[in-house]
Amino acid sequence: MAYEVWWALVLGFAISAVVQAWVPRARIERALAGSGPAAVARATALGAASSSCSYAAVAIAKSLFQKGASASAALAFQFASTNLVWELGLVLWVLIGWRFTLAEFAGGIVLVVLMAVLARVFVPRKVEAEAREHARAADAGHEHPVASSELTWRRRLRSLDAWSDVAHNFRGDWQMLWKEIGVGFLLAGFLGLLPNRVFSAAFVHGAPAPVRLLENVVVGPLVAVASFVCSVGNVPLAAVLWSGGISFAGVVAFLFADLIVLPIVVIYRKVYGTRFAARIVALMFVAMVLAALAIDGIFDAAGLVPQTRPSRAGVFEHVGVDYKLVLNAIAVAVFVALLALTIRRGAVDPMCGMSVDRAKALTAIHEGRTYYFCGPGCRERFEMRARGLEPPRAVRPSGT
Repeated sequence: MAYEVWWALVLGFAISAVVQAWVPRARIERALAGSGPAAVARATALGAASSSCSYAAVAIAKSLFQKGASASAALAFQFASTNLVWELGLVLWVLIGWRFTLAEFAGGIVLVVLMAVLARVFVPRKVEAEAREHARAADAGHEHPVASSELTWRRRLRSLDAWSDVAHNFRGDWQMLWKEIGVGFLLAGFLGLLPNRVFSAAFVHGAPAPVRLLENVVVGPLVAVASFVCSVGNVPLAAVLWSGGISFAGVVAFLFADLIVLPIVVIYRKVYGTRFAARIVALMFVAMVLAALAIDGIFDAAGLVPQTRPSRAGVFEHVGVDYKLVLNAIAVAVFVALLALTIRRGAVDPMCGMSVDRAKALTAIHEGRTYYFCGPGCRERFEMRARGLEPPRAVRPSGT
């Protein structure tokens, strides 16, 4: 399964890295300040062009919320970052077909609209104001930095510095997501060994169609929450669930649920407080279920719901000499070239483990040695620990 989608993952991450490097974060923050439909629309568009890492999406949304973006705009950015990105659509297309890609993208837009409409019901202005103050006071940990420059697009194409920014964003996204993706494939492999009767036992049978449909769109997100896997890592599991008998709407709801897995809910509680966290999780769950039902109804009316399911052998295809081998070979070349650029120009932040460009990174000298940092937060922690004010503990790369 990993062989099937390797080229799509590399292409998607490369496109995301280009956008992150060449669309400055400050411009995004200015565009999303405030509230209203326009801010939500801009948040959706910019989220779709950003990294697909759920943890990075939550960290960026927190930053936007602190700087004045409405809860609706911040949540819209999160949803778009994890449901409307290139790599997710490509991997879905490869594993279970273009209809699921279309459903994911169309459903993501419906999800954002529903969330924006329901936001004030779940999150009154007073609760939102309290959460903003809590977020400004909270220490959410390390926020994934974005390498970027202010060059024109034409000059960027010829600039080694600009491509170094792309390479470091590319490597940063892989550092944050490789575990999610790997665990997703491993879980899909283990689930693929289970007989179909195990899947059949998890879903209602013999009940009226509306009852089965509703049960599937509720169970789908709960499976995602229990799996602890988010972002692109959900797609292999979705393929196995589809072959195992879950409905089209259930698969869509499952894919939407990567922002309510338990580790991310803990982050919400830490950053925004228990009251706001509980409300936005409830809001997201309701919006996911309604969006999945809406997409199922639209696709059923249009005759776009797939009528055949892949066999287990069809989900886990054999590796062969075909066009995928060529695409994967090109993907390996792109991956190695971008990684080599980070090695040639980069250094590792001793605090968070992220790769940074030596020419642009913040520095500190300790005992005659120069250290490089992704941002002021990591440098400040390093300097404090160098003075013995904190225990010397390195932080693993994270989007939070």
